Amino acid sequence: MTEANSQLVECVPNFSEGVDERKIKAIVAAMRVDGVRLLDWSMDPDHNRSVVTVAGPPAAVVESAVRGAGKAAELIDLTVQQGVHPRIGAADVIPFVPVSGIKLDQCALLARQAGMEIWRRFGVPVYFYEAAAARPDRANLEEVRKGQFEGLRDAVRKDSSRRPDLGGPGLHPTAGASAVGARKFLVAWNIYLNTADVAIARSIARDIRASSGGLKGVKALGVLVHGRAQLTMNITDFETTPLSRVHSRVAALAARHKTTLTEGEIIGLVPEAACEHESEWMRQLSVFDPEAKILERRLEDPLPWPK
Repeated sequence: MTEANSQLVECVPNFSEGVDERKIKAIVAAMRVDGVRLLDWSMDPDHNRSVVTVAGPPAAVVESAVRGAGKAAELIDLTVQQGVHPRIGAADVIPFVPVSGIKLDQCALLARQAGMEIWRRFGVPVYFYEAAAARPDRANLEEVRKGQFEGLRDAVRKDSSRRPDLGGPGLHPTAGASAVGARKFLVAWNIYLNTADVAIARSIARDIRASSGGLKGVKALGVLVHGRAQLTMNITDFETTPLSRVHSRVAALAARHKTTLTEGEIIGLVPEAACEHESEWMRQLSVFDPEAKILERRLEDPLPWPK
């Protein structure tokens, strides 16, 4: 097996649609490329967001991601889309993740290639973030997404420093812009609190996220979902900050606010190395099928592509 054939890259695009299953199926179907495995796709109607996970050889995965971004631009209109999750684009974020035989800096080059094709083919401007960032102040996705679609659409007209890295200077009128990047594995994890007081979830999020001086590698927001306060998190460095440590900290902070944790959910896939099978955080997951949710197992048994 040659080095090129042994390289395995994951891509986890997030699309700003979580209600209309026909649209998401069409987007996923458009991502079908020879050699690319479909590992997971899930819709979240409350966040109005869908997450798709594919893996395969680098060039094929780039093409898959670009096609998905194009179909999303065709089907998703951000001027009428609403949801609790921040977003700037129809294909909101497109991260490339090294799995085997490839390094993070090589994935950053893949992100640059994908971004160029998204702009060239579909006229959707691109911001590069994390390891693919073209500017230091855009390494953090939260900085790129400040103001969301509506705020960024206005900001790029007035402030040249907010303009896209590629394309523009304005956003696509209905598809916005895509943030394309390269990063290590992360775990997308939601925890529900036994309260309807979203201020508690926001306070806990502020205390634990790294940008506020909390836990390293933790991004967190407090939102209200179906009348329940939810902590929605990305754990970007589970080796330094295991999920059990995050869970323990969240539980302690919740107790200070006279509430408890009710259940958790994993969005997308989780690497085997992040799983702590006898831990409290895993016992609290509302639904967790290891065969479907653990990355390494899904690589061995990918999903069929929708038609």
